[in-house]
Amino acid sequence: MTLQQLKYVITVVTYGSISEGAKQLFISQPSLSNAIKELEKELGIEIFHRTPRGITLSAEGKEFLSYARQVVEQADLLEEHYSGGKKIKQLCSISTQHYAFAVEAFVKMLSEIDRDSYEYTLRETRTGEIIDDIKNLHSEVGVLYINDFNRKVILKLLGENGLVFHPLFRADPHVFLSVNHPLAGEKEVSLEQLDSYPFVCFEQGQLNSFYFSEEICSTYSYKKQIHVSDRATLFNLLGGLNGYTISSGVLGSDINNSSITAVPLKTDEDMLIGWIENSRTGLSSAAKLYVDTLKEVIAGYGFEIINESKK
Repeated sequence: MTLQQLKYVITVVTYGSISEGAKQLFISQPSLSNAIKELEKELGIEIFHRTPRGITLSAEGKEFLSYARQVVEQADLLEEHYSGGKKIKQLCSISTQHYAFAVEAFVKMLSEIDRDSYEYTLRETRTGEIIDDIKNLHSEVGVLYINDFNRKVILKLLGENGLVFHPLFRADPHVFLSVNHPLAGEKEVSLEQLDSYPFVCFEQGQLNSFYFSEEICSTYSYKKQIHVSDRATLFNLLGGLNGYTISSGVLGSDINNSSITAVPLKTDEDMLIGWIENSRTGLSSAAKLYVDTLKEVIAGYGFEIINESKK
C-alpha cells in the first residue's frame, strides 16, 4: 500500500467517478482503476461497489476512507514542514440549504486560511440532495434545519444512511421582506396578514415533500406561491412582487444588500439549525475548520451555540 494509492481513492471519492478522478490526476482511467483494484486485493476488501451506473463506496470503503484521509493529511503536514513552507493543496466540499450565514462562513474561512493552493466547493442545494451528498461522500458537511414537524422523518432518514445531525443554534422564524413592503415596519407579522402577498420558497425537485421544505409552516395553504431555485432570484422577487419568504432571520450583512429586512413571524414553531456528517468517515481538517468558522459567524449574530456535551 502506497501513499499514492490512498490519494487515488480520496480523489475518486471527491470527484464522484474513476473517469473524473483520472482527469484530475492526469493519468489514464485504466491505470487508476488498476491501482485501486491492486489496493483492494492487497487489503482483502472491496473499497468501491462497481455497477453499470457507476461506483459507490462500500461500508468497508467508508471506513478505509476515514483512515486514508488521516494518513494523507499527516503526510501533507510532514511535507509542508520539511519543504520550505510550501503549502499542500486542500480539497473540501460543503452542501447547504440556502443560508446567507453558511456562505458568509465559507467566505470568512477562505479569506483567513494560509494556503497557496486549494479547491473548495460550496453547494447551495435542495434538502434531499444535501443528504445524498453527505451519504455518498460528495460533501463532508451539510447544513440544514429540523423542527417538531420534520424531525422524525429527517432524523430517521439520516440514521438509515449513517449520518449524524449536530445542532448549532435555535432560531425564531422570521419573514424576509423588501424594505419597501407594506408590512416591513411591523414588529411581528402573521401568515394571515401576509395572505394577499406571494409566498416565495425553494423548490425541492422530486422530493417536494412537506418534510423537505426549507421553510417552516410548509403545510399552510398559501393563496399565492412561487418556487425558485436560488437566493438571488428569491430576493429579486421579494422586491419586485412584494413577496415574502420564511427563514431563520439571519440575513448576513456582508453578503446581502440592505434592500431586504427580517420581521419576526407569529408562530409557536422554531428552527433547530445544524450540520450533518457521515459518521463512518469523520471530517478532514478543512471541513473541521469550516464548522468552527460557521460557529464563529453564528455567534457573531448573537445566537448561542449549542454545546452538544450539555444536551
